[in-house]
Amino acid sequence: MSTTADVSVGDLESTAAPDVVHRGGCHCGAVAFEVSAPAVIEVLECNCSVCVKTGYLHLIVDRAKFQLIRGADKLLEYRFNTNQAQHFFCRVCGIKSFYVPRSHPEGLSVHARCIEPGTVTQLILRPYDGRNWEAARAALP
Repeated sequence: MSTTADVSVGDLESTAAPDVVHRGGCHCGAVAFEVSAPAVIEVLECNCSVCVKTGYLHLIVDRAKFQLIRGADKLLEYRFNTNQAQHFFCRVCGIKSFYVPRSHPEGLSVHARCIEPGTVTQLILRPYDGRNWEAARAALP
C-alpha cells in the first residue's frame, strides 16, 4: 500500500473508481465490519486530542456502505466535549475501529488502520485541523 500526502480538500469518497469490499475490525476480532469503498482511499489525518493519541485515520463513508458483521454487543460508547460524536470501542481490546463523527453525523468514520491488508492499494492522506474543528469542518464537503 502506498501513501500520498495531499493538502487539498476534495471529495472524501470515490470519484469514478468502483467500490470494493474492505473487511476489518478490532484487534481481538470481537468486532468485525465490511465497508464498500474504492481500492484507493482518501482519509483524513486529524490533529485533535483523541486522533493524535490513537493515530486514527478517518475514512468517511455513508452508513449504507458499512455493515457491522459481528460485535454489536461488544461495543462501548464514549462521548466528550460537545457529546455529538459517538466513539465506539471494543470492550475486550479497546480498539475504536469505527464511529459516528461530529463532522458527518449521517455517515461513519472507519479507522483505515483497522482495514485488513489486501484490498487498499493506495492511501491518500488529507490533513484535517481538528484542533480548530469549526473552521476545518467548514472546508469539508
